[in-house]
Amino acid sequence: RKSIMSVKATVRLICPAGAAKPGPAIGQALGPHGLNMMEFCKAFNAETQRFKPETPIPVVLKAYSNRTFSFVTKSPPTSYLIREMLGLQKGASAPGSEIVGQMTWSQI
Repeated sequence: RKSIMSVKATVRLICPAGAAKPGPAIGQALGPHGLNMMEFCKAFNAETQRFKPETPIPVVLKAYSNRTFSFVTKSPPTSYLIREMLGLQKGASAPGSEIVGQMTWSQI
């Protein structure tokens, strides 16, 4: 019989695909819940191998009371995908009044 684990916390992160490493950003999010950063990084990197390296991937991680976790990866942010398609390093510094590129409906 499986024991019921209670969810201790839900943590939202954005990590680079295939390149997550234990560091301050991940440590500050996972450390207070007693989770193993290296274990998360290995599992996350294995899960995100299909993405272009360094693509920002949102993650919703559930920390359980017995110090285990599960996570779900989401699709990359739309703003990142648009910048990639247009070949831009960054978006407009004044959104709404500055145009940095154009897309057609067929590109969407």
